[in-house]
Amino acid sequence: MSSQPATNSSSNGVAAGHLGFEKPLLRIENEIVTLENEQRTTGRDMSVDIKAMRTRLTKMTKRLYSHLTAWETVQVARHPTRPLVPDYINYFVRDFCELHGDRYFGDDRAMLTGFGRIGPYKVMVIGHNKGKDTNERITCNFGCAHPEGYRKSLRMMKLAEKFNLPVVCLIDTQGAYPGIGAEERGISRAIAVNLMEMSRLRTQVVCVVIGEGGSGGALGIGVGDRVAMFEHSFYSVISPEGCAAILWRTSDERERAAESLKLTAKELKKLDIIDQYLPEPLGGAHRDPKAAARTLETYLVDSLRELRRFKIDTVLRKRYERIRNLGQFFESADAKTRAKAKAKAKAGGGDGSALARGRRTQPRLGRSPTTLAQ
Repeated sequence: MSSQPATNSSSNGVAAGHLGFEKPLLRIENEIVTLENEQRTTGRDMSVDIKAMRTRLTKMTKRLYSHLTAWETVQVARHPTRPLVPDYINYFVRDFCELHGDRYFGDDRAMLTGFGRIGPYKVMVIGHNKGKDTNERITCNFGCAHPEGYRKSLRMMKLAEKFNLPVVCLIDTQGAYPGIGAEERGISRAIAVNLMEMSRLRTQVVCVVIGEGGSGGALGIGVGDRVAMFEHSFYSVISPEGCAAILWRTSDERERAAESLKLTAKELKKLDIIDQYLPEPLGGAHRDPKAAARTLETYLVDSLRELRRFKIDTVLRKRYERIRNLGQFFESADAKTRAKAKAKAKAGGGDGSALARGRRTQPRLGRSPTTLAQ
């Protein structure tokens, strides 16, 4: 996205391509355009003023994007010009060969699958496809996959497993399609089967949330050995609007819901739900898609290189441990008792009998599963 503002305006007075909270940036960009036009028409040298304004724009953009609220992050993740799965495939996936159909019902265009090369590795790429223009978005159902989309993705995962190829999943959906047809064809079962099969798939799996990560629609291709997010993407059990409608009976509370859901990359990293979040270009991936693509490619190549060092049985064991220990927001009373007993025993203040008593007398609660799995 260039620094020049769009000339069209939306109904809320914000230029097309700019978000509501970006109004201060839009004013500076308009001033830069005005100075450039004046320099071009009058012939006067305005380069010093233009440079100063660009420096001011950069500083303000850094300040604004370093303190985004959860709702503003959701807005950035939904930006209409944010790069989609087909864009990333065009940028760095070589020799891409798209594969179609679930061999049961049909071909869901909301789920894009195919063979390709990322760096030195042959991979199976699976991702949600929202579509670019109106017609394509309708064809792709705005990235909301039907059951056949998840069955297609599972068929491709099994194909990758057969040929010992890693699986790369790019997540970008507001959720699975909730319509009657999807329910009739078993959308919940299709997602559940994917969760089970991905947890034991005998090949390496790397998942990245590139935009929206909504509900079971995201989880359906979101179980892997490495799970990452872009800095300004979000990952949640429900959209902020849906959460607000359920809890407060109005979507006007969406900002409050977004804060409560802890759906940003930094919050999820603190909770140990994801392994890493990837930095985006200044102002979001939509401002420099090529830079975002380079970041994503580097992460995928590094992750695949690391995972390929291990035997597949080791990969599966580590994946199981990762899933079983997902999240750091709950600790049982039993775990606290044992930790204190161990510390006391190490310090020489006890013989560990408290540890044994804790095991016998206290219920083993274990860790609560992450809210993403609900």
